[in-house]
Amino acid sequence: MPLLVAVGLVGCANLPDGIARPASQALAGSEGTMLGRIAAVSAPDLELTGLRLLPGGANALDARLALLRLAEQSVDLQYYLIEDDDTGRQLLRALRDAARRGVRVRLLVDDLFTASTEPLLQGLAAHDEVELRLFNPFPACRDHLLSRFICSAMDFGRVNRRMHNKLFVVDGVMAVTGGRNIADEYFMRHGQSNFVDLDVFIIGALLPKLQAMFDSYWNSPQAVPLQAIVPTTLSTQYLRRRFEEATGGAAEPEPPVAVDVLGYGPLADDLGAGRLGLVWAFATAYADPPERLKGRGASYGQLPLEDVESVRYSVRDMIRGARSEVVVSTPYLIPGERGMAMLTDLRQRGVSVKLLTNSLAATDEPLVHLGYRRYREAMLGLGVQLYELSPVRMQRSSRLGYFRSGIGRLHAKSAVVDRSRVFIGSMNFDPRSETHNTEMGVFIESAPLARELLRLMDLDRLQAAYRLRLVKPGGQLQWLANDDDGVVAFDSEPDVEWWYRLWLELLSPLAMEELL
Repeated sequence: MPLLVAVGLVGCANLPDGIARPASQALAGSEGTMLGRIAAVSAPDLELTGLRLLPGGANALDARLALLRLAEQSVDLQYYLIEDDDTGRQLLRALRDAARRGVRVRLLVDDLFTASTEPLLQGLAAHDEVELRLFNPFPACRDHLLSRFICSAMDFGRVNRRMHNKLFVVDGVMAVTGGRNIADEYFMRHGQSNFVDLDVFIIGALLPKLQAMFDSYWNSPQAVPLQAIVPTTLSTQYLRRRFEEATGGAAEPEPPVAVDVLGYGPLADDLGAGRLGLVWAFATAYADPPERLKGRGASYGQLPLEDVESVRYSVRDMIRGARSEVVVSTPYLIPGERGMAMLTDLRQRGVSVKLLTNSLAATDEPLVHLGYRRYREAMLGLGVQLYELSPVRMQRSSRLGYFRSGIGRLHAKSAVVDRSRVFIGSMNFDPRSETHNTEMGVFIESAPLARELLRLMDLDRLQAAYRLRLVKPGGQLQWLANDDDGVVAFDSEPDVEWWYRLWLELLSPLAMEELL
């Protein structure tokens, strides 16, 4: 019956008219705040950006919470997903605490997965100094994801476009961006499955650009105030009390690791000491325009204008310029025709290419894996080195101390070119990131940071992944790994049961590449 009602509402689900969207701008950073003073004394050059990789979940979460505790002026957050779990409730409560101190809080959340968090978001928005907007919202049937899409079927082209960006800016002087959403599994706190992910902490010259990127989304027509989509007759006092009850029981996160895999201590310790140890480099950032349909519209030369301005184009441009080596980490890998042409050109020029992605056992998107596997033989035939992360090998590895329990999945999106140029961002190497999602990322010119990122990639690639080999052209694949007893080889997708492989074969006709 609920489904029939939802179907009956198709065509009636329109965004309300006359939505008020008061424009606001990021507050410029200054030495008038504690974080501003720390950033100023830590900077060797006003034209450089200070960066620190955050590979470990506990330290990455602690860094965010530490920044929120010290915020004095403003907090601007932009996320694809904030989950109603310990991590989500803890971060939202920390935002509430900052707002109580008079800090201006602007939170922009993509509306795809807000059905379960809507009461929490309402409670946070009921506090003074907090403004909360939803990106590309669903106007009706909001209780479930399926019903949302059913009621917006006539507007599918719009609601299929999602904001995949992740950005966290405090007092206009310190930021965190990368691959992590706000949920337990992105910080190694989930009981069954966790993501190997990566963020980068940023201060210095890049901050005004990051703030401008946030403002472009915040002030766009796609960002709609929560109250316009979810009006309520409940009192402010009731919403606040419900928020207090919901967030008060969140389990405390594990303490940060004293020294992470790169040798860094908790960011909170550096902040407490009043000076930051960072890698300093020239850096820039890009974000896809929030209002544009990528791949369409005006052209520049032979390329659509949207592609020239997109994160995807910037990453491709960086990779195309490689002279000796490209190393890429991505949870979802579907190169497509243009990607294969780029890989062919790289290999013809003698450039070494290493790609790390999820194995069938590790992926949380089996249909995307079907799209990926169609290209495996062709990539291997070009001489591309393919590695697939194994959850079983992750659990056995003693060197991957930041992963301990459950299924391990790759979620980091990064690239290193010629051991000197680095990309870290939200973009997967698949059609959805290229065509439907908006993405963002930072581009860094730094050999020291490239060495650190390659060290992380090597830990994942050599300790927790299988290397694929083409036994004969057009024929069998093998998955190779080094164990205590020597090299072991598998002739079929490892770490999965036969019935799962059969189920995947049955799903294969549904894996249309343009929809993945």
